[in-house]
Amino acid sequence: MATGLTIWANPFLTASSEELLIRSTAAHKLILAQKAGHVLEVGTLDPRLLEAEIVFGQPDPATIVQSERLRWLQLSSAGYARYDNQEIRSALEEHAAKMTNSSSVYDQPCAEHLMAWLLADVRQLYPSYDNQRGAHGWPQNELRQNTHLLAGQTVFIVVYGAIGARLAELLAPYAVHLIGYRRTMKPGSSIPVVGPADLASTLAAADHVINILPENSQTRNFFDSERLRQIKAGARYYSIGRGTTTEQEALAENLKTGHLQAAYLDVTDPEPLPPDHSLWSAPNCYITPHTGGGHFNETDRLVGHFVENLRRYEEGREPIDRVF
Repeated sequence: MATGLTIWANPFLTASSEELLIRSTAAHKLILAQKAGHVLEVGTLDPRLLEAEIVFGQPDPATIVQSERLRWLQLSSAGYARYDNQEIRSALEEHAAKMTNSSSVYDQPCAEHLMAWLLADVRQLYPSYDNQRGAHGWPQNELRQNTHLLAGQTVFIVVYGAIGARLAELLAPYAVHLIGYRRTMKPGSSIPVVGPADLASTLAAADHVINILPENSQTRNFFDSERLRQIKAGARYYSIGRGTTTEQEALAENLKTGHLQAAYLDVTDPEPLPPDHSLWSAPNCYITPHTGGGHFNETDRLVGHFVENLRRYEEGREPIDRVF
């Protein structure tokens, strides 16, 4: 078992989670860098990172490239766009280093967030709350007519990964028609999965389109004006991956014209969304401020996930959530 390693860490942690990290890495040298201001904030250049075999958090990408000692990088996020480039890949490959993310920490809360939206939509909870805050009417007949059952509806998950798979499990009792999307097919999917050739036709058939796309050069404005128009009229759109994958003004326009019945957004571009942005006032657009992955013991679970992978690293076993 490997001991006496140097670990550099800068994840956003509560005081109790930081204590847990310190206790759990007592057999090694732990360098605690300046704590980030929020979960996704990238760290500043810190020369001490160059001393470490293991890095945990959101390090400065340029320093990762410079490191000669790095053997394992664990990101404190599910997303890894800023680290997904050939320069970093080549640097890690040169030193036989691995990169893992924290998908296992965030698949459950994000899937629950999506589940809450789906149920709120079909049961018309947001319109009822809007009425309570405003007119104080009693639109019983209208709301009952607009209320649906999830059973029999088509839910299209773009892209089908860890969050989508967990959502599929949560939706199992509701008899929905689930379809996933992947640009590259993988074996072993529990639901039907389509590729680019069938994307447009599946968008045109779906009642709920769920965007869980990661951020990269191929997904920027993936849901642009043309693709949003391909979605079936009256469908609902959900976005919980990265805001850059949706063309914001095109989405607002599709809500204003009524082509999309509603949109549920946990991510926007930019973040925070400016107070005067058109999405705030777009009809039937419901926004949460990038809280989909959040939960009260989030940072404890981040540390627990890192410690489990540290144990695997010490024992020479394959880590959980390996990216490359």
